[in-house]
Amino acid sequence: MGAVLVTGATGTVGSQVAKQLRAAGAEVTPLTRTPAGGRTGDLKDPGSLPLDGVESVFLVWPFATAEGARAVVDVLAARARRVVYLSSAAVREHEREVERLIEESGLEWTFLRPHAFAANALRWARRLRAGVVRAPYGRAAMAPVHERDIAAVAVRTLLEDGHHGAAYVLTGPEPITQAGQVGVLAEIAGFPARWEEVPPHHARAELLAEGWPPLAVDEVLQAQAALVTAPLPVTRTVEEVTRSAARTFREWAAEHATAFRSAPVPAGTMRAARIHEFGGPSVIRHDRIPVPRPGPGEVLIEVAATSFNPAEIGLRSGLLTEIFGTSLPRTLGWDVSGTVLETGADVTGLAPGDRVFGQVDGAAAEYVTAPANMLARAPESIPLAHAATIPVAGLTAWQAVHEHARITRGQRVLVNGAGGGVGMFAVQLARLAGAVVTATASPRSAAAVKGYGADEVIDYTATPLPDGMDVLLNLAAVPPRDAAALAGLGRTVVTIATPIEGGTHFVTRNDPGQLVQLAALVDRGDLVAGPSECHPLAALAEIHRRAESGRTRGKIVITPV
Repeated sequence: MGAVLVTGATGTVGSQVAKQLRAAGAEVTPLTRTPAGGRTGDLKDPGSLPLDGVESVFLVWPFATAEGARAVVDVLAARARRVVYLSSAAVREHEREVERLIEESGLEWTFLRPHAFAANALRWARRLRAGVVRAPYGRAAMAPVHERDIAAVAVRTLLEDGHHGAAYVLTGPEPITQAGQVGVLAEIAGFPARWEEVPPHHARAELLAEGWPPLAVDEVLQAQAALVTAPLPVTRTVEEVTRSAARTFREWAAEHATAFRSAPVPAGTMRAARIHEFGGPSVIRHDRIPVPRPGPGEVLIEVAATSFNPAEIGLRSGLLTEIFGTSLPRTLGWDVSGTVLETGADVTGLAPGDRVFGQVDGAAAEYVTAPANMLARAPESIPLAHAATIPVAGLTAWQAVHEHARITRGQRVLVNGAGGGVGMFAVQLARLAGAVVTATASPRSAAAVKGYGADEVIDYTATPLPDGMDVLLNLAAVPPRDAAALAGLGRTVVTIATPIEGGTHFVTRNDPGQLVQLAALVDRGDLVAGPSECHPLAALAEIHRRAESGRTRGKIVITPV
């Protein structure tokens, strides 16, 4: 028997076809665009295809149109006897045209029409590591097929007679929803991750921002919507052709678990939210800049999330240049949670794959470097992205409660401005210290603040604040006149915003030891850490606008994707 030409020989399916053909003793001619690993050739140049001695062809058509397919099919028909074409169950317009050309060519042919590839789940790898996959249609059910099963059917049809004229629809052995796939992957990878449903128009905007063609985006979303109410039927074709049972999605996930636990060290460029001048939210730009490399004592982090801090408004507008300097351009973001990808020289205690969080400058990007000794291991009980809510706000609250106010059991504590990110931690930490906590919050934040353990929540827009408190924690930026009125409300006054006469005003200190203690509280279930909202990096300017007009609460998480 002659050789088998395998196009797409470095792809998900093609590489498996080549491997299984060799295992079956067949002579394989892998087609590649570069000399390494195969014979060079290009489907855009049919004359370049290495067809000497080739009897059968595994054809992958990697283009979105059928333009140029006739010339390729004509060359194959003149030189080979058999072709197995990897189409799809959707049989899109260009796939239908390629099938028609093959049918009319005189070649022996077989079409493989797989439904969803199990390998499509790899698109969630980064989000799985972050702990949350946000997408629409979590109840869309399908039977993902393993690439090794597709390849096994291809090898049979390439090497055996009796498959001419067959169009094989390939699926896995059982249906599973998209949300169910995420659950399986999280279980096998060994970290908390979950599906979070989002409206289809949110997903559409994200895919368009990533460069997907509008027609392809709409096609994908429409197909997923249909699978919610009408899952596609499961076929037994894999078993019938190969005489072996099709592999389950769980088996596929177990084989690919490392791809979800760790990522390759990136090369090239990354996205980052930066300012090149001071001003309003419109000065935030989304640039492509080189991926940083870790220096001595540093690690490279794949960012799962950063979070928005109100002080970034001052940084962006140029009001805090005395604190943060005037060097531009500057990448935004101070909180980070993510996965260590690479370590620099002299790093001990952290290794690639470790899940970390901390306070880092420039975290509103896909990757960031940070001193290893300024990071802590992220809590294990919450999604990694949610850990980004902790560093700045959690450290500020910890230092206010334990270092400056020194709150003790039985004290009466008033937390002014409890509806913000620091407030949610300050209320909880004061309660854990044994205090009786009264908190101020707007009506839209009151329920959340009550949920964090405040004994009483006061609507500061309608009710006077109580006096005679042991401790006042002021977390709100208030006018000087209002700050003067706050001065007499507590015997001990601590403020992180507007200075108050007679009180302690402080700036948060980065302290990884305290982050370790905060993570331990989260993992024990004593401290709740989670976002009020989650948004992609592209929404950062809008979040700044909303914050400036007072339309945000809690901690808002920002993810690179």
